[in-house]
Amino acid sequence: MAYWLFKSEPETWSWDDQVNKGGPEEWSGVRNYQARNNMREMKLGDLGFFYHSVKERSCVGIVKVAALAHPDTTTDDPRWECVDIEAVMPLERAVTLDEIKAHPELEDMVLVNNSRLSVQPVTEKQWRIICQMGGITPPEPA
Repeated sequence: MAYWLFKSEPETWSWDDQVNKGGPEEWSGVRNYQARNNMREMKLGDLGFFYHSVKERSCVGIVKVAALAHPDTTTDDPRWECVDIEAVMPLERAVTLDEIKAHPELEDMVLVNNSRLSVQPVTEKQWRIICQMGGITPPEPA
């Protein structure tokens, strides 16, 4: 089981959009090799944080990987792949980037050190801490 963080600008695709989809949605449009490679490593049922970037800068929900890496349908360029994700549950309260940066046990988190990477790994320890900060018990893998 691996854990991830998926960043999205809420004006483009928000947590509410993800929830209202009612099922899996392609995490398309990623044009960064490291983010693409992270998606290639994902397994079905892996869990991730849904993160609102730009103004909100906070983890707001939990998603799961519902389809393995496949060609991104938003381009004809075969270099780009994506996974499908599905909403699992919201956090009871959003966990801001400032709160994450202030937590001493999260200082090595990719989000703290490379906040521009749109799809990034999260360690199990980081996962549990942020779930706790968000007021939820970490969901069990699917």
